[in-house]
Amino acid sequence: MSEIKQIVSMRLENTKREQVQALATRLYVRESDLYRFAVAYLISKLEHIMDSSHVGSELLPLLLELREEINSHLNIKKHQLFKIVNSGHTPPDKFVAMADIELLLMPQHSLKQHLLKLGERPKDSNDGEEWLKSYLYKKYDLSEPDALPDRI
Repeated sequence: MSEIKQIVSMRLENTKREQVQALATRLYVRESDLYRFAVAYLISKLEHIMDSSHVGSELLPLLLELREEINSHLNIKKHQLFKIVNSGHTPPDKFVAMADIELLLMPQHSLKQHLLKLGERPKDSNDGEEWLKSYLYKKYDLSEPDALPDRI
């Protein structure tokens, strides 16, 4: 039994389309296969957001990992992200403060300055992303994920 498929249209900048074409050529696949792969990959990456049992601080590791992409491509506002993270049934121990939601959406150049105002000091790095991760993991008592092998 095959699933019914729908045709989807999207607008892409010429440079993005050319990159997809080049990548499809390099991988010896059709361009449409690459688009389907990208959608499937995105859905698997965001599965915790789709699962309503994952709420509050449980979503922070994923949001930290995708912070740059969310900020540059989705144009999500702080109230939207607050609703996504703190849905109606978030237990108090997993509730994420609006100030921390704002940190997730803050541009890189403002992030370090804001973290310094909060009293956060870097350990070994001057990287704002690492500061933010350290701050949120500590504040919300999140455990560090197991080390993953370097990307190939």
